[in-house]
Amino acid sequence: MKTLWHGGNIYTMAAEGGTVEAVLVSDGKIEATGTYEELKNMADQEMDLTGKVMYPGFVDSHMHMIGHGQKLLRVDLSKIESSEEMKQQLIESTRGLGGDEWFIGEGWNENNFPDRKIFHRQELDEVTESPMLLKRVCRHAILANSSALALAGITKDTPDPEGGLIVRDAEGEPTGYLLDEATNLVSDQVPEVSVDYLTKALQTSVDDLLALGLTGAHTEDMGNYGHYSRPLQAFKNVIGNETKFRAHLLRAHSAFEEMMANASYQEPFIEPGPMKIFADGSIGGRTALLSKPYNDDPSTSGVAIHSDEELKRLVSIARKHGEAVAIHVIGDLGMEMALDAIEAHPVPAGKRDRLIHAMVLREDLVERMEKIDAILDLQPSFVTSDFPWVVERLGEERLEWSYAWKKLIDRGLICAGGSDAPIEEVDPKQGIYAAVTRRKPYETHEGYMPEEKLSRFEAIALYTTGSAAAICKEDSRGMIKENFDADFTVFDRDLFEGNEEQLLEAQVELTVVAGEIMFERGK
Repeated sequence: MKTLWHGGNIYTMAAEGGTVEAVLVSDGKIEATGTYEELKNMADQEMDLTGKVMYPGFVDSHMHMIGHGQKLLRVDLSKIESSEEMKQQLIESTRGLGGDEWFIGEGWNENNFPDRKIFHRQELDEVTESPMLLKRVCRHAILANSSALALAGITKDTPDPEGGLIVRDAEGEPTGYLLDEATNLVSDQVPEVSVDYLTKALQTSVDDLLALGLTGAHTEDMGNYGHYSRPLQAFKNVIGNETKFRAHLLRAHSAFEEMMANASYQEPFIEPGPMKIFADGSIGGRTALLSKPYNDDPSTSGVAIHSDEELKRLVSIARKHGEAVAIHVIGDLGMEMALDAIEAHPVPAGKRDRLIHAMVLREDLVERMEKIDAILDLQPSFVTSDFPWVVERLGEERLEWSYAWKKLIDRGLICAGGSDAPIEEVDPKQGIYAAVTRRKPYETHEGYMPEEKLSRFEAIALYTTGSAAAICKEDSRGMIKENFDADFTVFDRDLFEGNEEQLLEAQVELTVVAGEIMFERGK
């Protein structure tokens, strides 16, 4: 069946301002583009856009799909604006909780509180005696009450694990605040959820992503739910004949070799991706690895998750299997370590490494990045979440190459755009708006570091051509072009026109994957 799409503005994203009048689709691919008159006799049926605006399918280049579904199913703390409100929410949410039943909350952020309060375990004990685990918005820190610490065996005498920190009070007692690898001491005690639950969370996530106009996502789920086969089975349960969505799976280094040997996928909708490695933590938790101490806490420069030698060893394992790596790296010293490892073990031909976040850089690091085949996986919404408080963390002198999206694009580096959901809101419109305005929705100032604002074309390209280039599919995805995948995102208005708030107010009308409508507004 050949379908002709026409009747609206169709942006190809092959060049700024580039449009076509009509697109002929067959067998999930774009067979031809041209005028309506040229193509109408080749079609078996027509889809009239009735004035709506079509783009290549938007793809989130970095998120956690199951985690996003869990956030939708669990208590969401991310929008709470005071410590008093958070405590009241916890009291209400834990009513009727069984004695040994875990309570898990998602996304608290003390930087949203006027008092910047981080709760002590004893304050959480007043809320419930059931084990409690509260994930900070960055997912590099948690809060745990005494019951959860006891189950994890954490006492005054417990040493900090490598790559992590157990925060302690003046007497050396754990406060319940755990950073990076130390978070696993508690999270490993949470009973393993069933594959049925993972499937439910993933289905909830995919339904939401499609409704937001996303046709795919590059996702990290393979190291978080026990054996990799469990989340992988959830993907196979959800994505298939009826639900089409393109999931590119980053593979945790802990599961990578076993997945290389044994895992099977369902391409082209469930695809294997690179080895995922963490180099450092987060700026919010002061665990991103910096070359100089934090401006607001000179006692620390952050946390290296792996030694130089171990990081190089992990990259060498990926290379042994002919694969790329995807390295979470936020601080400049973390980036230095990641580049050392990549330069020691160059990426194979036909593959492309991924540097995720790349938030605090130096010009010498950018010069090194220009010489390797890697993409930068950026999260535009981090600007609006982290400013202005991040200036306190980093100091003014580090800002020139921090969150510097425009300079990176101008230097010719390939950049992709994602949300890191559930850490940030997954809606790509919010990411595009953040990249263009560098301010929170409906604020009126000129934006944080306004010289780093992207044009609307550059911002949308992060989620189209950029996400395609991140997985070396720039010749088959990310543009509306002959022989490309027929993945489309259709809005009720033109994102290139009108005031900037139009980016937020636009409504997704259709989400199309492989030529099939997966979401239609009002149905």
